[in-house]
Amino acid sequence: MNAVRSAGRPTDRRVPARRPGGSGPLFAAPFLVFFVLFLVVPLLWGLWLSFTDSSLTGRGDAAFAGLGNYTEALTDSRMWESIGNTVVFTLLSTVPLVLFALVMALLVHTGLPGQWLWRLSFFAPYLVPSAVVWQVGVLLYQPDSGMLNTLLQSAGLDAIAWLDDEKYAMWSVVLITVWWTVGFNFLLYLAALQAVPEHLYEAAAIDGAGAWRRLWSITLPQLHRTTALIGVLQILASLKVFDQIFLLTKGGPNGATRPVLEYIYDTGFTGYRLGYAAAMSYVFFALLLVLSVGQFKLFARKEV
Repeated sequence: MNAVRSAGRPTDRRVPARRPGGSGPLFAAPFLVFFVLFLVVPLLWGLWLSFTDSSLTGRGDAAFAGLGNYTEALTDSRMWESIGNTVVFTLLSTVPLVLFALVMALLVHTGLPGQWLWRLSFFAPYLVPSAVVWQVGVLLYQPDSGMLNTLLQSAGLDAIAWLDDEKYAMWSVVLITVWWTVGFNFLLYLAALQAVPEHLYEAAAIDGAGAWRRLWSITLPQLHRTTALIGVLQILASLKVFDQIFLLTKGGPNGATRPVLEYIYDTGFTGYRLGYAAAMSYVFFALLLVLSVGQFKLFARKEV
């Protein structure tokens, strides 16, 4: 009887039931290996170094220093000065990087002629490496023949030492950072604008809403999640600034633009104090962690 029933279903193939968790560990194994080797082990090794007086030269045995490095870091005026420079850079760069990206995305989304050219022009600087950014900075800020001083002198004004004057050095770095990185935020805003439901604009048009009314009542509220995401990502990225400042000013003049990561780099690789540099890294990591948790709670409260 069973044979007759089987003959009536010629294409009945039974798929063997999957055992839960059968192949999952194999797929996750390569990631876990890299995660442990390149994140967990360096974190633990750096934490151990922060409690020792290890030197980059490796001379002698590193003595256990306890909380000495952390105590020195918390009372190091140069470290707090570099953290202050990092905060100033973050405040000066985050606002234009959000606003300019939004304006650029709105201009492209509203249908400027030659959209592919505008998209390419706005996003292309984000793709160039740090060395090209440094070369652009030289062309802009060179004291004698830089583009900015050429414009000033053609207008009858005096040339400015953009990278060598403490009044202008940080602003110069911020300007070139905005040009370099605004394309990423522009792309996020452009994708978010394309996801706004079209029927909202159609209903607003029927009600007689103008362009500004549609912007304030539809577009900006629909973009609030994207704005929150860009704000968080931009603040964290600006707090980790290093390469463009190192290439353009090397932290000068007189440490006016030196971020905390450059001070940690100088301490570890120029001053050879690996243990103290590791301790400063963990102090800065703790500050970033507190800031991230605060941002998360702030935006979570707004979502409620």
